[in-house]
Amino acid sequence: MPSLAQRLASQTAIYGISSIVGRVLTYLLVPVYTAAFAAAEYGVVTGLYAYVAFLNVVFTYGMETTFFRFANRAGADRQRLYSQLLTLLLLTSAVGTAVLAGAARPLLGLLDVPAGHERYAVWVALILGLDALAALPFARLRLENKARRFAAIRMASIVLNVGLNLFFIVLCPAVASGKMLGVLQPLVAAVYDPTLGIGYVFLANLAASAATLLLLAPELLDFRPQLAPGFLKPLLAYAAPLLAMGLAGMVNETLDRILLPRWLPVGYYPGRSSLAAVGIYGACYKLSIFMSLVIQAFRYAAEPFFFAQSTDKNSPATFALVLKWFTLCCAVIFVAISLNVEDLGAVFLRRPEYREGLVVVPILLLANLFLGVYYNLSVWFKLTDKTYFGSYIGLGGAVVTIALNFFLIPVWGYLGAAVATLVCYAGMALACWRLGERHFPVPYPMGRLGLWLLVACAVVGAGWFVEVAGWWPRHAWHLGLTLGFVAVLAVVEGVVARVFNPRVRR
Repeated sequence: MPSLAQRLASQTAIYGISSIVGRVLTYLLVPVYTAAFAAAEYGVVTGLYAYVAFLNVVFTYGMETTFFRFANRAGADRQRLYSQLLTLLLLTSAVGTAVLAGAARPLLGLLDVPAGHERYAVWVALILGLDALAALPFARLRLENKARRFAAIRMASIVLNVGLNLFFIVLCPAVASGKMLGVLQPLVAAVYDPTLGIGYVFLANLAASAATLLLLAPELLDFRPQLAPGFLKPLLAYAAPLLAMGLAGMVNETLDRILLPRWLPVGYYPGRSSLAAVGIYGACYKLSIFMSLVIQAFRYAAEPFFFAQSTDKNSPATFALVLKWFTLCCAVIFVAISLNVEDLGAVFLRRPEYREGLVVVPILLLANLFLGVYYNLSVWFKLTDKTYFGSYIGLGGAVVTIALNFFLIPVWGYLGAAVATLVCYAGMALACWRLGERHFPVPYPMGRLGLWLLVACAVVGAGWFVEVAGWWPRHAWHLGLTLGFVAVLAVVEGVVARVFNPRVRR
């Protein structure tokens, strides 16, 4: 048991370092964007990337999980499997990119972006196509436990993206205006178009996606183009529910930023347009990145780990142990970030208009915690090949998301969108657990974990609603609450570990 947990922890650490460092570098762009662009401009970026997240599921249609599942079957021909799936992705990505590029104007019209900016949508289409091609080579690296190569390529792509953003959004305007490094003005004049503005956000991403494919050249070239309908049929049957589940998941994750400008009443936020509201909500959403980092790093390591352990007789106890410590670690993050969100907002959201939406951050942090719990619990339907249950749960969540956004956005604005996200993810986790109890019983300590989450919410509530005057007293109060929560958790869990069966409860 310890060796399995240690191996998962080691893999998570490698993926986590690249993910955390990379995402932190990307997150450092938030103050750059919020300083350079007004909320309405940043709303365009937020809206288009909401579509990117949604369409990325369509472009990959569950091929990563399908590859893991069939590659781990006895007697699997991994090379043939890889060649078949990569050939299919090449064809569908080319078609999807062409269709999206041709629909540039209607896509921008959904965001009320004026004519003349169609190239944004074309660049977004190219980004989607390139990223879809990289998905399977990255999955192969994870399957082969080449975490370091995976992490190195991810990091190189992120560093390039961040570097290009800083060059075009910070350095070039400063040089062009004569504020610094006048000697570089001829170079800047040759490559920089000041009218492009937020377009450089998409151009930098496009360059980074193209560079990623170049770095993945050994994996991309190590296949023989082939398509065998008979071979692909069971794979596509397995992937179809994953696609539906992924689409439903993206509805739950991103649809609020798409629906917000549509369902927000005119003048709800005085002096703010609907795009400005989207920009504010999107910028504050970024503050939940600290929870997302943990979830992303965990998913990279956990998915192949769960499949590899599926035949072990002790796997249920292992899964219970993993969920327990994942949830407790995320609860600590939830408390720590929620109690210090105003300070984080002052650092990362440079214009005061963005900090108007900080109230949504604790809600979104808790929502993402439940999403991570759901990812843990979803192992049962992936291992039993009952992925259609994931589709049902995801579609149910999508219905809840749409319905709650419809009713809550006109009443509470972007706060309503955040509440809808929380209710959706909590409901999905609960439904997944209850169904899993019937089909793949795992001794999850759900009662105890639920109690800890209630305690965490109470601690955050105390920090938010008990006013303490003065900067130092307020921070001492918040630090004391955080450390107190961690101390109580450590003491109680230590006692429980000694009283109950350590193989399951430790």
